Amino acid sequence: MATLDIQPLVMLDVICNISLAPTGGDDFSKHLDAVTLTPTASAITWTGLGKNTFSATQTATWSAVLNYAQDWESAVDESLSRFLFDNEGVTLYIEFRPMRGAGTTWTIEATASPGAIGGTVGAVATASVTLGCTKPVPSV
Repeated sequence: MATLDIQPLVMLDVICNISLAPTGGDDFSKHLDAVTLTPTASAITWTGLGKNTFSATQTATWSAVLNYAQDWESAVDESLSRFLFDNEGVTLYIEFRPMRGAGTTWTIEATASPGAIGGTVGAVATASVTLGCTKPVPSV
């Protein structure tokens, strides 16, 4: 049995382009402090009267979680908060590269949803949105 090496993912100098069109887009990485693409798949179990069981796993559905600092003062096309708010229900094209200039780029289509408005006094107002999305497509 071989001992396999690992190259852990360290999110440094991330790119996160978000657009209303399949190509292009603006890099919102300075607005974000986390991007997570998460699969969810449920197990299905059936038990027969003869003490027999059947198990299967559903095909995963995907979501994209974006954590960001709220910005309601910048121009509409320069604020992720306002971009998500103004485009609720619209398909977004997101290109996520955890390491600028190297590694894998992940591309998804997601449905825009607005995030929270406001927060705690004396602190940066942040928000988190969970967007339903397609299975990520990797490219190097």
